[in-house]
Amino acid sequence: MEPSDDELLDFDTRALEDWDEDRARAALDGRYGVLYRNHLRIALHLDRWARAESRRTDTDPRYTSGYVQALEDMAAFLRQTFYLPQGPD
Repeated sequence: MEPSDDELLDFDTRALEDWDEDRARAALDGRYGVLYRNHLRIALHLDRWARAESRRTDTDPRYTSGYVQALEDMAAFLRQTFYLPQGPD
């Protein structure tokens, strides 16, 4: 079963530099809503991946930290609509 829009938008926004819930809701209702929902699902996957990587003990902690940060950043960019096509809806 696919998560609802509310479930897809249920994440901690405090660390997001450019979070705008109105923009996110408009993106869900706009021309690229299907694409944005896919981005939100990918972000959920990246969250799980980052959590798993952060528990690893077989790599250099600095490497792991940077890798986890990159995964978290990608999830944040996807959630903030940064990778949606630009232009009028």
